[in-house]
Amino acid sequence: MRSLTANDSPSPRWTRHLVPLLLAWLLATAWGSVVQTQWNLQALLDLGVAIPMAERARATLQDLVGFAPVYAGILVAGWLPALAVAALVARRWPNGRSPLLAVAAGAGMVAAVRAVDAVAPMPVFIDATRHLPGLLVMAAGAVLAGLLYARLTAAETRAASTHKM
Repeated sequence: MRSLTANDSPSPRWTRHLVPLLLAWLLATAWGSVVQTQWNLQALLDLGVAIPMAERARATLQDLVGFAPVYAGILVAGWLPALAVAALVARRWPNGRSPLLAVAAGAGMVAAVRAVDAVAPMPVFIDATRHLPGLLVMAAGAVLAGLLYARLTAAETRAASTHKM
């Protein structure tokens, strides 16, 4: 039996990815919640409705509490298959790991939102995603979160791949 080195951990490899993944998921969730709130408020402003900054802040906080958990579930549904595929491809193409994870996070978010839209009784579940600009702004948060996850796990992933050699 070999002894553990500084890079080794008695926990399975996937558990060392859990905290970075949760941080990335929280980033994407908060981003999406804030974007959809501000997108909706901006639509009201465009109609001439006066919305004081205090009300904008209150609505944003309310959506972080009320909408963000729902959006977090939508993200999980899109991210699980997308990030799993990206991680598998990254084993063959380690230099492309960061862009693969970023694109997968964004694509997973878009796919999940479109899947929810397909089954929701209303035309779209998240109004900000009704048109391409809003969808892209929300997807940008998922892409940044994918990059964050890639960065937070890069050293561990490099260590695991060099340790195998």
